[in-house]
Amino acid sequence: MARQWGPSMRAAEKAGCVVSASRAGQAEAGSWSCSGVILSRCPDLVLCHGGIFTPFLRAGSAALTAAGAAFLPGDSCGDDLRLHVQWGPAAASPAGRAERGRTGLCTPQCAGPEPGPPARSGGRLLQPPRPAELLLLLSCPAFRAHFARLFGGEAAEQWRFASAAPDDEVSEEEEEDQLRALGWFALLRVRPDREEEAAAAEERGPVVAVAPPGAVPKGAPLLACGSPFGAFCPDIFLNTLSRGVLSNAAGPLLLTDARCLPGTEGGGVFAARPAGALVALVAAPLCWKAREWVGLTLLCAATPLLRAARAALGRLGPGTHALAALLPPEMGAPWGLPLRDPGPPWAAAAVLVECGTVWGSGVVVAPRLVVTCRHVAPREAARVLVRTTPPKSATIWGHVVFATQETSPYDVAVVSLEKDLHGVPLPVPAEHFHEGNEGRRTT
Repeated sequence: MARQWGPSMRAAEKAGCVVSASRAGQAEAGSWSCSGVILSRCPDLVLCHGGIFTPFLRAGSAALTAAGAAFLPGDSCGDDLRLHVQWGPAAASPAGRAERGRTGLCTPQCAGPEPGPPARSGGRLLQPPRPAELLLLLSCPAFRAHFARLFGGEAAEQWRFASAAPDDEVSEEEEEDQLRALGWFALLRVRPDREEEAAAAEERGPVVAVAPPGAVPKGAPLLACGSPFGAFCPDIFLNTLSRGVLSNAAGPLLLTDARCLPGTEGGGVFAARPAGALVALVAAPLCWKAREWVGLTLLCAATPLLRAARAALGRLGPGTHALAALLPPEMGAPWGLPLRDPGPPWAAAAVLVECGTVWGSGVVVAPRLVVTCRHVAPREAARVLVRTTPPKSATIWGHVVFATQETSPYDVAVVSLEKDLHGVPLPVPAEHFHEGNEGRRTT
């Protein structure tokens, strides 16, 4: 396992950082923070989530949903915006890494958003927060289009994508701001440090490489790198790693079961193959449906996002043309199944089962039979709605013909459908299992 993930872990920690935004001279107003990815060194370009910038937009968050808004220049935010970027030893200069080698264990001390001496904890030398400037805010139009199609319409009220739980006290305005900024990211330039720039001259250029579209198939392992709670106590939370798989995809809108927390928005998600390639950025670490937490993280693919960044830099002016060439390149050739593929046959046999406000997954075992859990479709349920996955999506009603007792150790129910499910391959039950067989957890 260490051999498989070694390159990806090194790439993730080298590129991971945390970004803080605050108002000049208004420390009492607090700060906003998220995770980010270092794209290049000397100059240092950073890509992070755009949600922390909504309080600073001159035209308010409505500018993010204006017709045709694909990007906003840095001056769209007020002059009182102050940005700082902090990273760990793996992303530091050669001089910083040499200093880290002389660092011993000591008591953790949480670093604040303001610049100061390097913080040391558990042998880690954290670079002091460095001032940065906002180059532009950008979005991926395809991501926004898929999100509106999948989570909009009449069912939109059942879904929430926010850092706060449904029962937390969050104003409608704050929640609306978070939703508008969901598909937006920010490109920053860290102000140069002459001493560090000279020491890191040998590392000039892109820090990461980007997986091209279709390079990572559904079910492939992923590694998410973000800083839970943003800039709070980076000594312990900076660049926290979480493993999972690519659970599903709709164009550049990806889902993973890698567990992420508030503050990891903008963090990088890397692949084991191509080794260490940046696949996506975290768009929303938490989501709820019908007030029930869904253990999936919403991602935005990195390739179309960086293509949008190159196009936006080319339109901002002559001074930014050179920066577009410093953005990470796409690596390797696509392998396996493309992201737009519906997936292997067993994936098509999985359906969505809805019974009132309760929902879950089911497996088609016959053209008119679906097996699910009793707690999803109880015996007393009058009617059950079954939905298949695209591209041959269908909605069929059914009723429960069998369900185990609540006292039974087996949580099983069988739903009989009113119509046949056409074009759905039927799975073949396995007869033999061997210790050590690879398995996947399901939600």
